[in-house]
Amino acid sequence: MFATPAYAQAAGAAPAGGGMTEMLIQFAPLVGLVVLFYFLMIRPQQRRMKQHAAMINAVKRGDTVVLNSGVKGKVVRVEDKEVGVEIAQGVTVKVVKGMISDVETRGSPAAANDAKV
Repeated sequence: MFATPAYAQAAGAAPAGGGMTEMLIQFAPLVGLVVLFYFLMIRPQQRRMKQHAAMINAVKRGDTVVLNSGVKGKVVRVEDKEVGVEIAQGVTVKVVKGMISDVETRGSPAAANDAKV
C-alpha cells in the first residue's frame, strides 16, 4: 500500500541530462584559475630562482656583492658552498653563497653622483 506512491514518484522524475558536459562546465572556472595562477605566480618565481642561481654560480674573485643583510663587500675567495667577502680593509667574512642577493661585476661603471641643482 505504501510502495505504490513511491514508485509513482520515481517514475515521474525527469532523468538528469548531460552529466559529463555539466560537470565540465562546473570545473572549467576552477581549471582556468589554476592555469592563471601558474602563469602569474609560479612560472615567474621559477624563472627568478634560475636567474639567481646562475648569478651565484658565476661569482668570481673581485666581484662586489650585496648580501641579504644589506652588507656590501668584495669577493676575495670562492669555494663550493661559501664565499670569502672582504667587508672592510683587513676584515674578511665567510658567507654562504645562498645569502648573496646581488652581484656587481668588476667591470661595471660607478653610478653617477651628479645631482643637478
